[in-house]
Amino acid sequence: MAKLRKKSLWLLVISLALIGGLMWPAAQWSRQSVMTLAKRHDSRMSPVIFIPGSSATQNRFDELVAKLNANRGNRHSLLKLTVHENNQISYSGEIKPRDNEPFIVVGFENNKDGYSNIQKQAKWFSLAFTALTKKYQFNNFKAVGHSNGGLIYTAFLEAYFNRDDITVKKLMTIGSPYNFSETSITHKSQMLTDFIKKRKNIPTNLSMYSIAGTENFENDGIVPARSVEAGKYIYQGQVKHYTEITVTGDQAQHSDLPQNQQIVALLEQYILSKKNTRNTQPAPKDSTPSEDQ
Repeated sequence: MAKLRKKSLWLLVISLALIGGLMWPAAQWSRQSVMTLAKRHDSRMSPVIFIPGSSATQNRFDELVAKLNANRGNRHSLLKLTVHENNQISYSGEIKPRDNEPFIVVGFENNKDGYSNIQKQAKWFSLAFTALTKKYQFNNFKAVGHSNGGLIYTAFLEAYFNRDDITVKKLMTIGSPYNFSETSITHKSQMLTDFIKKRKNIPTNLSMYSIAGTENFENDGIVPARSVEAGKYIYQGQVKHYTEITVTGDQAQHSDLPQNQQIVALLEQYILSKKNTRNTQPAPKDSTPSEDQ
């Protein structure tokens, strides 16, 4: 009888030890999760994350960043990421201490054109985005995409961005061909059809700005204006604000748009924080905005 009690006691001790061993890592994980959420909640960082278009690298926005920093007293540091086809990420540049609105550019080793590649790039961007959120713990960000970069952002928001703890506050797409080379909405590409079908996945609290460049009011030398305008079938009525703006004049050609002085002004007006700025320009007079409230 005494042996039986002793054996039962040992079994109880072992069981408690096993339960404690299982509960300890769970408690540590829970504690770490709470600390991470608290850190993210209290974060003051609101980065601007850029995606370049096809055939462009993580250096695509260097001139744009130089112009913005010239206007704003070198406020913004610059971090660049390249996502490789094996899902590995390489980094260059840095985010300086106390920079609450850094610029981050995410490029791709495979930066080719085409719908299938855009889908792959959206997935690769989601890997980079997850890595950035883990490292910097921001709770909101602003998004800018040039050309196919705007399409990658759209695919990302519809398929991969499902976060209650992070808000995308604003999106600006520049010369993004939502209907590829089509000049009429009566002919919808497969990509546009898919985007429209999944539009309900796009966050409703987003303010979206779609910028078109035109050399002749028909296209920007590469992308038809009607293809850029097709973005309204994806975003209008789904997001909080949808605004279309047409930029004409000097540097309105497709590849010149990221460094176009009018677009620099639009970024300062609609995307960037207004604090501690200098020489901030108003909206260009020869831009034509239209907004859906």
